[in-house]
Amino acid sequence: MLRNRRDWQSLAYLIALPLLAAYLWRHPELSLLNALLYGLLLFLTLGTGVIHHNHAHLRMWNGRQLNRLTDFWITLLQGHPTFVFYPAHNGNHHRNRHGPLDVARTYRFGGDTNHLLGYLLHPVQAALALYPLIWRWLLRMRRRHAGVFRYFLRQYLAVALLWMLLAWLDWHKFLLLVLLPQLHGLHWLLATNYLQHAHADGDSPTDFARNFEGLVNPLLFNIGLHTAHHRHPRAHWTQLSALHQRYRHLVHPQLNAGPLLPYMFRTFILSLLLPHRASRSLMQPGKKNAN
Repeated sequence: MLRNRRDWQSLAYLIALPLLAAYLWRHPELSLLNALLYGLLLFLTLGTGVIHHNHAHLRMWNGRQLNRLTDFWITLLQGHPTFVFYPAHNGNHHRNRHGPLDVARTYRFGGDTNHLLGYLLHPVQAALALYPLIWRWLLRMRRRHAGVFRYFLRQYLAVALLWMLLAWLDWHKFLLLVLLPQLHGLHWLLATNYLQHAHADGDSPTDFARNFEGLVNPLLFNIGLHTAHHRHPRAHWTQLSALHQRYRHLVHPQLNAGPLLPYMFRTFILSLLLPHRASRSLMQPGKKNAN
């Protein structure tokens, strides 16, 4: 069944998200409890993005049918087909590791930056850069593997049918409880690339990624331990804590950034008042504006 029993945590997130959305759909009254539950709903969209990422690297189940069912479940929860991870993430980002051939490298868009505006814009910029790559890959699948191509198209169809049904039932609730949380989760999923790689050195064998420690890891499946993940992309997320200790002392100290939220406050907010707290690029000057 499950490859790793700790993926019960993943299953709990995947079950809790639609149940919570259904509860808020049926109980739309304004209250402190519902506000807190809506915040939890938004958090679970982050968890779903990480589960999607992990499932693309290492399938959750031993059986093919359960993995395919999980593909469609994540597709519906995220509002976007799971297959896009294969060309955009596995085939592009992990292969090129923030280097000059990585289509969504952070320094491609407006130079080598690490600030709030860059973080907010990166998901849109990355999506515009990645979708031509995704469509070319999908067309290759159509020529070479027609069955796989049809499987991927069914993921798009599943999202479209769910959206139409929920919008028909109540388009106000659909926007607030489904579409907006899905967009929030997708923004985070793409923005994470900026958090993990902005001002890192894509040409370095060790300093290409930033690592985060603290609560982000037990809550979000060790997503912060990014060097270890790049080095061992098929390692289960529960193995990354031990693997992280192998690499922690090898990367530049600036890239061991501590807890996520203090890093974001320090880099994106505090640096506006105290410039010496701003992030410093590790890339060579001649490569900072590489296109």
